[in-house]
Amino acid sequence: MNPEKGQRARRVATGLAVGGLAVVLSACGASQAATVTVPGLTEPTPAGVGTVAPSPAPSGAQTCHPLESLRPSGPLPRPGHMPAGSTMARIYHSRHLIVGVDQTTDLFGYRNPLNGQLQGFDIDIARQIAQAIFGNPNQIEFKAITSQQRIPVIQNGSVDIVADSMTINCARLKLVDFSTDYFNAGQRVLVPIDSPVRSISQLGHQKVCAASGTTSIETIAAQPSHPIPVAAANWTDCLVMMQQGQVAAISTDDSVLAGLQVQDPETKLVGPKFTFEPHGIAVSKNSPDLVRFVNAVLERMRTDGQWAALYRKWIGSRLGPVPAPPPAEYRS
Repeated sequence: MNPEKGQRARRVATGLAVGGLAVVLSACGASQAATVTVPGLTEPTPAGVGTVAPSPAPSGAQTCHPLESLRPSGPLPRPGHMPAGSTMARIYHSRHLIVGVDQTTDLFGYRNPLNGQLQGFDIDIARQIAQAIFGNPNQIEFKAITSQQRIPVIQNGSVDIVADSMTINCARLKLVDFSTDYFNAGQRVLVPIDSPVRSISQLGHQKVCAASGTTSIETIAAQPSHPIPVAAANWTDCLVMMQQGQVAAISTDDSVLAGLQVQDPETKLVGPKFTFEPHGIAVSKNSPDLVRFVNAVLERMRTDGQWAALYRKWIGSRLGPVPAPPPAEYRS
């Protein structure tokens, strides 16, 4: 690694460490409208550690109709007037909507180093749901989680929902329920700006990083070019590993990669999309009424212009012109 790249890697690593310290300090300071629970910080995975064995095909192979979700029961109730005995009434009486989120993905879920607040497209989607329950978008408790923790925290009841760029697929639908599709992404590749790589097909037998517990790591393993998938705890770990020369590339949803590119402008997105990644809000299978409620919130956002406004605010033209919201598909 040349000295220039080494210095850049050290600057970014230091920035991440300072950011982590800011998280801890903010948790110890004065109370805020939205509180955050933060898991232990994870050191970047050393080269070779976390390498996963190739699989013949992603486990998310579709055997159902993954985009079909539960139809809203009707118009949204007024905030503060949730149906008696409903999951929403329980959440209302608990005084906070508890949401599992990422805090390391610029544009979607990240901690603003200037004000210490969690921000992004996914964060604001969650705030819209809190607004619909309480009449206050800040009556929310965020729990920072890794990609691998997204399903367990739903199943053990430690969060009400997960809003974390989570792809809807049949394998996951056996474990949790999902809202309708609220954002469409596709897997691409992020490489250093001076890399000659132009697509995933040129990464044969080279290490490619993705977060543990994502569909991306399985898709990398299934590529005909036989890249070597390396699993990390979170996306910033992948970025540091690439800056230090431990992996040749990062591959996941283009939405996540766009956020990493914001963190390090000395990187570039290459190649076309090679997957379709519809994102949904994850909810417990024991709370179908909450799924229907979330779908009603998303339906309102599609029609009143709020979805498009959030897209312009957080993503703008980074992934092309503002698209129409993904249409809702219902099964009942």
